[in-house]
Amino acid sequence: MADLIALARAAAVTHGLDPALVCAVVEQESSWDPHAIRYEPAFRSRYVAPLGLPSTEEVARSISWGLMQVMGQLAREHGFTGRFLSALTDPATALEIGCTVLTAKLNAAKGDISRALALWNGGANPHYAQEVLAKAEKYRTS
Repeated sequence: MADLIALARAAAVTHGLDPALVCAVVEQESSWDPHAIRYEPAFRSRYVAPLGLPSTEEVARSISWGLMQVMGQLAREHGFTGRFLSALTDPATALEIGCTVLTAKLNAAKGDISRALALWNGGANPHYAQEVLAKAEKYRTS
């Protein structure tokens, strides 16, 4: 896991993000499992199905992928052009696109970290920001 933490810290620095925050998001979202995936049927019906995509791409965009659990649709919206969204289980790829999306959320929240984390989570967990920020503390000292 030390290699993944180092990779997350480096990706954060590249994107001008707090490395402890990025590490905390990874821990919260995937528990550092690069192969974590989760299908989100409500996301599919609300955001992806109306796009009229081929069925395989529609399903893939409705899955959260990898270390930061970025939705396939968000990865596409933020520049991921890989043929298969499953490439988001590659740690370096996942962190690159995840940090890109997190930067966009921070910009949308005008730098308010708690608000950005709420946007990241989509409102699914009202305690999400508190949980992530609590986890961030241990990455500041390790």
